[in-house]
Amino acid sequence: MRYSIYNFASKHQRVTTICLLLFCLLAGYHLLQPILNYNLESKSKKEEKSIKNQRDVFNEINLLKNKISELEISLEQAEFRVPKTFPNIKFLNYKDRKRILVTGGAGFVGSHLVDYLMREGHEVIVVDNFFTGRKRNVEHWIGHGNFELIHHDIVNPLLIEVDEIYHLASPASPPHYMLNPVKTIKTNTVGTINMLGLARRVNARILIASTSEVYGDPEIHPQSESYWGHVNPIGPRACYDEGKRVAETLSYAYAKQEKVQVRVARIFNTYGPRMHMNDGRVVSNFILQALQNESITIYGHGKQTRSFQYVSDLVDGLVALMNSSYTLPINLGNPVEHTIDEFAQIIKSIVNGADSSIRYLPAVEDDPQRRRPDITRAKKYLNWEPKISLDAGLRKAVEYFRREILRSSMPIFPKVSPRNSDKELW
Repeated sequence: MRYSIYNFASKHQRVTTICLLLFCLLAGYHLLQPILNYNLESKSKKEEKSIKNQRDVFNEINLLKNKISELEISLEQAEFRVPKTFPNIKFLNYKDRKRILVTGGAGFVGSHLVDYLMREGHEVIVVDNFFTGRKRNVEHWIGHGNFELIHHDIVNPLLIEVDEIYHLASPASPPHYMLNPVKTIKTNTVGTINMLGLARRVNARILIASTSEVYGDPEIHPQSESYWGHVNPIGPRACYDEGKRVAETLSYAYAKQEKVQVRVARIFNTYGPRMHMNDGRVVSNFILQALQNESITIYGHGKQTRSFQYVSDLVDGLVALMNSSYTLPINLGNPVEHTIDEFAQIIKSIVNGADSSIRYLPAVEDDPQRRRPDITRAKKYLNWEPKISLDAGLRKAVEYFRREILRSSMPIFPKVSPRNSDKELW
């Protein structure tokens, strides 16, 4: 009996123990199941979270790019709201202030003339078709109350009210005027007729910018205004040479027939800042080649001569002629003469470190062999002569070309567009 009771008790204990074990196992399973599920779920959640984070990053980048684009637009708009600062100018009352038209006023010489007239306090209207002129040459005056810029080709008539006209519009370097010779002739004939007609209509004084090329390849040296010239009427330079000769003829025809107040300036070689880098002239060619350590190219034997004047001297002469009572043509140039060989050596000495050699190429057709102005008339009637030395002027020109080369070599980064920004970035 004892055994049975003991045996029963031991069986009962075993069953209880097994039940407890099963209970522990079940309890452990239930306790571990959330942990196992959590590990699996956490792994997938991490992946989802990572994907979501990437999307959020892309969205943030797009938002930032849109904000940057909006800020750029706001800054551009703000430039028009913020008052622009201009160079200092004189104040002239309405009696002394003139309304002056400058054709070709965005070009090399024209833009320097515009600067002078603006600083003197006059109202200036620039007309240019931007064939060789550039808006950058006059951009510092855009927005000024005394300045106006008109994109117009003077081959077409222009109706405007002015007191004076400086007619400078025409390509002046051989590569430019030879590019379209018919257009060059039309600019110097039809364009000149339009400007003379405008001067007659509004009773304005007009200055015609002629050229030393009217003398052609001269047989008289130096060249005075009484010399009639030696020009090839059918050569490659004739479109410019004969075009300017006809412009002078038209000017004095209007003066005699229509009583137009005419001034004619025969301009000799001029150099300075704002020259075209690729205009093919001696000064720009030599400076660029020296700055880039390329061979300086001389067309011909190098013994042909030129006389170079700095652009500010020319502007002074143009203004003096306009304000004078002298009506016959006047030479405006520097009487100091240099051979092309000498000029190349001067450029090399000014451009420090230039290792450029000199290379001689075949001469250009109809290239003048000697060019030097007789400025006796300018001295007598205008009290004018050049003031800037060749060395001082060339140093300014070299510095300008050095900046232009640096400017053209700087990388230009495109603006980010708010549209398709993710494609542009990635």
